[in-house]
Amino acid sequence: QLQADYASRGVNLVRIANKWTFRTAGDLSWLMTRESTETRRLSRAAIEMLAIIAYHQPVTRAEIEEIRGVMTSKGTLDVLLETGWIRPRGRRKTPGRPLTFGTTEAFLSQFSLEALGDLPGLEELKGTGLMDSRLPSGFDVPTPSDDPALREDEDPLEAGDLELAFAPAVEPEPGPESQ
Repeated sequence: QLQADYASRGVNLVRIANKWTFRTAGDLSWLMTRESTETRRLSRAAIEMLAIIAYHQPVTRAEIEEIRGVMTSKGTLDVLLETGWIRPRGRRKTPGRPLTFGTTEAFLSQFSLEALGDLPGLEELKGTGLMDSRLPSGFDVPTPSDDPALREDEDPLEAGDLELAFAPAVEPEPGPESQ
């Protein structure tokens, strides 16, 4: 009878796991949803990594480490993947077949870019003081490419590549036969 009494109200009496509980009525659940924007600051390593990926894509983790001159933590790469600003593109046709990474449309949207070609070049970076004017001879900022097609040194991702690369290792639970 209580279920019938509450059926037309903002809460419903429901039975879950042999217990009774009041729950917000399904047609009103949208009122109970709180939306908030969480701002997180990227670490210096993440910003460097994002810039390298944007300017050098497609690029592997090893290539990023070579450019930065330091090892890169997996957590830094994970943060950029979670933001949706980078994505795996394919696999390099080299031993070990490492993943290659590139930027996404969300990256362009976040930084109000129409295309990767709108990223600042060497002269613009020097003008803003972000680059030392005494750079080594032959130093150049690469021209980023928006081309979504895989390069000739890349293979497409295969089904299961992403799950294996980014899912945490899960230990199988012991079955009844092993107890």
